[in-house]
Amino acid sequence: MATLHIDTDRCKSCGYCVISCPQEALAISDSLNENGYNYVECDESKCVKCGICYTVCPDVVFELTED
Repeated sequence: MATLHIDTDRCKSCGYCVISCPQEALAISDSLNENGYNYVECDESKCVKCGICYTVCPDVVFELTED
């Protein structure tokens, strides 16, 4: 089974992943990262680990690993 890791400090809240997620599992948080950006959060109950977020993210925020 795959695990999705999110490096919130790399996120610049561009929203590409949010609009690309077919499961609507991603959303921009109300919290700020260390750079002052609202970062992306994942609803694990909706996420199917398809990797689209990883593919569209220009800031290498996502990592998918096999357990």
